Amino acid sequence: MYLLLLIILSTIVGYLLFLLDPLIGGIIAFGIIVGCLLRGLYLLEDIRKIIPKTVPTPNKAETAYNNYLKEKG
Repeated sequence: MYLLLLIILSTIVGYLLFLLDPLIGGIIAFGIIVGCLLRGLYLLEDIRKIIPKTVPTPNKAETAYNNYLKEKG
């Protein structure tokens, strides 16, 4: 449902930008695109900060086993 709402709103915004003067519509469209890209980068940065906290650190037994496998292989 959320995707359908976004599609409809994007269609309306695109139509309104098409009706505006090309310079003003281009500036607004550029702002929307750059804003979305920067928001995506911000979210990726948040994900990058959260992931190391959720990955468990290996204990001594796992470390010794991994070292053994490296030496053997």
